[in-house]
Amino acid sequence: MSTAHLTLDPRFTIGAVHRRVFGSFVEHLGRCVYDGLYEPGHPTADEEGFRTDVLELVRELGVSTIRYPGGNFVSGYRWEDGVGPRESRPKRLDLAWHSLETNQVGLHEFARWNDKAGSELMLAVNLGTRGVLEALDLLEYSNVRSGSALSDQRIADGTTEPFGVKMWCLGNEMDGPWQLGHRSAEDYGKIAAQTAKAMRQLDPSVELVVCGSSNSAMPTFGAWERTVLEHTYEDVDYISCHAYYAERNGDLAGFLASAVDMDHFIESVVATADHVKAELRSAKTINIAFDEWNVWYQERFHAEDQITDIEQWPYAPRLLEDAYHVADAVVVGSLLISLLKHADRVTSASLAQLVNVIAPIMTEPGGPAWRQTTFFPFALTSRLARGTALRVELSSETYRTTEHGDVPLVDAVATHDPETGATAVFLVNRAIEGPTTVTVDARSLGDVRVLETHTLADDDPYAVNTLAEPTRVAPGANKSAHLQDGVLTIELPPVSWTAVSLG
Repeated sequence: MSTAHLTLDPRFTIGAVHRRVFGSFVEHLGRCVYDGLYEPGHPTADEEGFRTDVLELVRELGVSTIRYPGGNFVSGYRWEDGVGPRESRPKRLDLAWHSLETNQVGLHEFARWNDKAGSELMLAVNLGTRGVLEALDLLEYSNVRSGSALSDQRIADGTTEPFGVKMWCLGNEMDGPWQLGHRSAEDYGKIAAQTAKAMRQLDPSVELVVCGSSNSAMPTFGAWERTVLEHTYEDVDYISCHAYYAERNGDLAGFLASAVDMDHFIESVVATADHVKAELRSAKTINIAFDEWNVWYQERFHAEDQITDIEQWPYAPRLLEDAYHVADAVVVGSLLISLLKHADRVTSASLAQLVNVIAPIMTEPGGPAWRQTTFFPFALTSRLARGTALRVELSSETYRTTEHGDVPLVDAVATHDPETGATAVFLVNRAIEGPTTVTVDARSLGDVRVLETHTLADDDPYAVNTLAEPTRVAPGANKSAHLQDGVLTIELPPVSWTAVSLG
């Protein structure tokens, strides 16, 4: 049996755990909005057509912030299409996903849904096919109380109080050739800086996210961040990171080590941002908004037949509906550990996406909603991670991977809330065969006890929850957890994610 050991000390802090790290993402893509959040004919639909069974699961998931409306979709989006009387709203062709957009859900509807979900609204502006003026118009419409043409239009459209959106994304994945309006780093940096300056003239309180690389494998990665930040550094607050992971060619061991890549990605972007800070002799620090991350089997989407006849583009097609298994959930849990391990610089993040589309929540039209395996590590981490992220001293046996080299079998992070004394420990066991016994030296916490344990594992690491078996996989209490003289001993099953709450 393999072993690992870690030491907790509330004095060894990384940074505050920001609630925005537990954000998500809703794009007008596939069945995320239509048949996901919004299905007027569903038995649970409220007076506005939103599924209340989905709302209950979103609240349980503990989502803090929701990025909207995209994604690739936003680079062809006209926000004006989604306001005003529904019967007057135009149907549009969505070039990003070869779909028909009815605009029955727009800014007002989504903002009201967001309030019901208890989440903060985070908006993206279109810098692909539009620019500074359209971004200013959306900001005026959203955030000015009254007395101007667009704020008064919002009131006439049915929302008296301003939406008060604080966090804004300046476009989406502008480094990607697939993006409508794709630009070079130089050209994007210029328009992002112009847009940021203009938006701050209208509302100095906004927090702005500039586009970083759409993934760390992009040929322009690093150089893109440097160039964009040289143009925008003093005008923005965050630079974005996007990353998706998947098991490839049956390499489960390498897949379970995906967080090693995320660690490197974050640390590389931090180093680049700090280089620009030094170069500009700035007193300001740019943080990271990791506003797209998840497990996503992209080759499945690219293998699907793409409808090329525009007149046959469908409404709310079933796209990107990955069924997540136990190993996927373990990786999601490990990616959350990575985000918390960088809490000093990653202060916002968005799990992409929320419903149906590579999502922790699935729905069937007219039928039930259920939790995917990935729902559980996110919901439990969001609930238990409070206060400050702790730098744990970890020793673990390692294993060899093709892509990442030697990787620890166990990865871990902890959080501690000095106000309540509550401490949470999050662990993953990457071992494919056999359990790992972990000892946690928690003596520095004083007299504590185990409050709750949750372990997600299964004899079949490829077990999934489906419409037919929606509760096939769920976390259970870890009965091996034993605390004596301030030392916690716990056995982690192979391919597993575990959370322990102490207090």
